[in-house]
Amino acid sequence: MTKYYLLLIFLSFSAFLTAQQTLLTGRVTDAKTGEPLIAATISLQGQGTVTNFDGFYELEADAGKHLLKASYVGYETYETEVNLPEGGTIELNMALDPRATVLETATVTSGKFEKPLSKVTVSLEVLQPDLIENTGKVSIDEALEKLPGVTIIDGQANIRGGSGYSQGAGSRVLLLVDDIPILSADAGFPNWDDVPIENIAQVEVVKGAGSALYGSSALNGIINVRTAYAKSAPETEAAVFYTHNFSPEDERLKWWDTAPRTIGASVAHRRKMGKLDLVMGGYYLNEESYNEGAFRRTGRFNVGTRYRATDRLTIGLNANINAGETASFFYWASDTAAYQPGPNTLGGRRRLRYNIDPTVTYYDGANNRHRILSRFYNIDNENDLNQSNFSDMFYAEYQFQRRMAAADLVFTAGLVGSGTDIEAELYGDTTFTSRNLAAYAQFDKEFFGKLNASVGFRYERNVLRNPGFEYDGGTVDPSDEEEAKPVARLGLNYQAGKATFLRASWGQGYRYPTVAEKYIVTEAGALRIVPNPTLQSETGWTAELGVKQGFRISNFEGFLDFAVFRSRYFDMMEFNIVGFSFQAINIGDTQIDGFEVTAAGRGEILGLPVSLLAGYTYVDPRFEAFDTTRVPAGQDRTQGQINANNSSLDENILKYRSRHLFKLDLQADYKKASFGVETFYNSQIEAIDAAFLLFINGLRDFRERNDRGFTVVNLRGSYKLTESVKLSLLLNNLLNEAYSPRPGIMEAPRNLTMRLDFDF
Repeated sequence: MTKYYLLLIFLSFSAFLTAQQTLLTGRVTDAKTGEPLIAATISLQGQGTVTNFDGFYELEADAGKHLLKASYVGYETYETEVNLPEGGTIELNMALDPRATVLETATVTSGKFEKPLSKVTVSLEVLQPDLIENTGKVSIDEALEKLPGVTIIDGQANIRGGSGYSQGAGSRVLLLVDDIPILSADAGFPNWDDVPIENIAQVEVVKGAGSALYGSSALNGIINVRTAYAKSAPETEAAVFYTHNFSPEDERLKWWDTAPRTIGASVAHRRKMGKLDLVMGGYYLNEESYNEGAFRRTGRFNVGTRYRATDRLTIGLNANINAGETASFFYWASDTAAYQPGPNTLGGRRRLRYNIDPTVTYYDGANNRHRILSRFYNIDNENDLNQSNFSDMFYAEYQFQRRMAAADLVFTAGLVGSGTDIEAELYGDTTFTSRNLAAYAQFDKEFFGKLNASVGFRYERNVLRNPGFEYDGGTVDPSDEEEAKPVARLGLNYQAGKATFLRASWGQGYRYPTVAEKYIVTEAGALRIVPNPTLQSETGWTAELGVKQGFRISNFEGFLDFAVFRSRYFDMMEFNIVGFSFQAINIGDTQIDGFEVTAAGRGEILGLPVSLLAGYTYVDPRFEAFDTTRVPAGQDRTQGQINANNSSLDENILKYRSRHLFKLDLQADYKKASFGVETFYNSQIEAIDAAFLLFINGLRDFRERNDRGFTVVNLRGSYKLTESVKLSLLLNNLLNEAYSPRPGIMEAPRNLTMRLDFDF
């Protein structure tokens, strides 16, 4: 009998507890567009959850009065008091108002989840698609030049002096498209034409080592291109453009009778069809270059799909194909024939590249996010200088993320596997294979509503199989190479005032040599490049202190950002002259100190809508050991003496860096018209390879005449002919500056682009 009463009491108590629980459900959307907000944070009575793909949420809570909050990056927090009855289900939909401030710009790259720009723990720049369109850039590398501290030297990205220049191999900046790497498998080189500039939602650039989350090649930073997605209303955008090159200031440089010109077009379409989101884009470019014999004729098509199988499961498949032919030369004939090729330097290439990206995202019953990201990337380059190459890259990543809203904690972890198969005339006409395995974890925690802390760790293992080959001048023995490294990072961001954010970060970096750096055998004009099988990986770290101060002056709002940084690299890899050939070697340890000031804003000044992006960067890049003692070619030398023998300058400074960089972009709108100015200044690259001065005709004289660097000014204006048609005129290199971003190559003279944009 006692047991019977105890059982009744237990059942009654259980029923009583159950009766107190009420199910609260609803949908969270954008107040302006009605679009569902995915992974919005919902909190109630110390509990928390996130919304699913359709913006729905569910929470169970006790009966009574509670404060309900819904928050999403870039939106005003929604707060309301709810009075829950006992039992049953209550539906409450919430529409969040966008918070259109620069500081609240949503970013994902620093932690693999959305976080406002003001609260990230590293220096991060955001490039919006409107700015890319307004300035008429035809490829993403041209647009990236607008960002403070970022330079592109002959296709290679350099952030705050962390990289120099090496012809077509070994990037220290990792290029991502939708969070997935897309560097070439053999050379680790970014193929900028593979980025669908016609379908970009946002570009995020992390400055400093990012290997803890993203692995090898993120030693100097990350460029993450996030493509656009379909919205509730269908969108179609198209553009056609024509560029005319004027004569250079120095008439001796003009080789043409008819001015070189470029024509091109792009189109993008995005729409929802039931549970299927569809994005398509295309691009065509036909460029007759101002460089004699050089041209680009290329076409690209991309498609993206996302299917919401259930409210918790989505399946995606993106694809991109790029085909065309190009020709270019490595260095000029002379400084008075700078737009004409040097002997045996002009080469043509036909290419076909494509990538296929299957993805799966699933939210389990506890609202943990599970993602599978994958990519197959194929490159087929046919070159008429015996430099053809073929490669496949496979990439797969499983990612787990748990958001603990009540604890203000996000835990992210993942497993990564990738591999390459490479066959090329450049590498002994044999087949190389590589494999990479990695595991990572990161914790992002907010304390007291003001302090954000981020801690990350990664362990990476690389395997490279070299089958061995013979070449004119030597033999490379077969080898199976294996290496594993751990890397870590730590970041803090403290909100000291309403719009004042202090940050500090330290992150390690790691980069395994590419096949091109270790095993390339080729010639480029007078240069002979030979393999170095003993080349070792490079490691390093970046530390930074920064402050971001938001401001509002009348109707204009933005921020000022100041950062001081130090980057250390160990066993840095660079191409240098060894004996009578160029070869990738470990040049020793290096250190780069500097500071950067950035200003960004938008709003109204004197009643006119205005946008601003500007910045100044100073770097001091040095060798840890540097010896100016000259040693004859072929004799043994110390690491410091190797640096001195190959630099054009006896001073201790790394090659191919400008100490001073300044960028400015300013635009104002008036009714249907807009006007903009873009300018940038690069101080002279003080140190280059001394050998270039010997065989590139006129290089020494050109550098002596232009020892103060260069300033380029671009102007633009546009007018909306109708609500859906805009005409733009872009006058680039207004001052007709003759400038060279790297030895032996000249940039375009003054040119004018006419562009028509259509928006339906």
